[in-house]
Amino acid sequence: MMATKGTALPPGLIVRTGKFVWRTMWHTMMSQMAPRNQSGDYVRPQSAFRGREIEAAPQRYWLIVGMSCPWAHRTLITRVLKGLQATVGVITVYPSTDEGRWLFDAAQPHLPVGFPTAECRSLPEFYRHCHSGYAGRATVPVLWDSLSQTIVNNESADIIELLNSEFEAYATGLDLYPKSLRSTIDQLNDDIYNSVNNGVYRCGFAQTQAAYEKAAGELFATLDELDARLAGQRYLCGQALTLADVRLFTTLIRFDVAYYGLFKCDRTRIADYPHLSGYLRDLYQLPGIADTCDIDAVKRDYYGNLFPLNPGGIIPLGPGWDGLQKPHDRDKSGFNDSLG
Repeated sequence: MMATKGTALPPGLIVRTGKFVWRTMWHTMMSQMAPRNQSGDYVRPQSAFRGREIEAAPQRYWLIVGMSCPWAHRTLITRVLKGLQATVGVITVYPSTDEGRWLFDAAQPHLPVGFPTAECRSLPEFYRHCHSGYAGRATVPVLWDSLSQTIVNNESADIIELLNSEFEAYATGLDLYPKSLRSTIDQLNDDIYNSVNNGVYRCGFAQTQAAYEKAAGELFATLDELDARLAGQRYLCGQALTLADVRLFTTLIRFDVAYYGLFKCDRTRIADYPHLSGYLRDLYQLPGIADTCDIDAVKRDYYGNLFPLNPGGIIPLGPGWDGLQKPHDRDKSGFNDSLG
């Protein structure tokens, strides 16, 4: 029987049609934002620039960062802990909700002499300006050589090692990658990267139930192990603050704010771990670290820009980071203070 004018479509048909359309669009968008394998597991693409040749000089090298990005955040923290603020400059970008790429704020102060402001409105344009014909992903962080006008490196794990080792003549801070601890640091970094740093993305970007459950299981198994490890020592490698702590911190500080809800990492909050929570407060309260943290950018960019995960674009009111200022007592009660 033909529907008469004004007759509503059956609710079941509306629901089934809506699900089909949305799932088709969702898979299409996710395939661009988060590449997957046949099992639906998120596979993070490799970084394209892995240069390690540095000729350190004040204001020659610049970091290009997005304040919401945990990988870029690593470089800002290392820069502060090494005391390189006067040596290595910072240029910020912000993500465009409509364009799906990082954009430069041409009005930001202290852009270096020779920065291609007129030619480069977006980060992809900047990549192509520095390396003609480049057609890959344009990601942050970037370590840029303003003298040669080239991208040296865009892999955060490499950049923080370079900041630690190659600018020693200008550094006033700690050695965050001491030779005596490198094997321990490297093993921790491998374990934490796969299941925690990238693990939260494997949860949020999983495209099958099985892929999600595998990633979530590995994530919380590792967080449980780390919480136990920190029960008797101040930092991951004992009493020495290292790059392993820097790499873990940037995931932990975003966890309850973004990953817990948006990425479905909702078994346990970091705030509910007895030792990880104090450890997070301890690191946040180190001199200069809070200044590298921007909760407004984290909430706005995760909830506002990851459209396939939050199509309504509604940004939650909580939680905040006020609790990170509470006492942690990890420099007391048997823990030695490696910061002197």
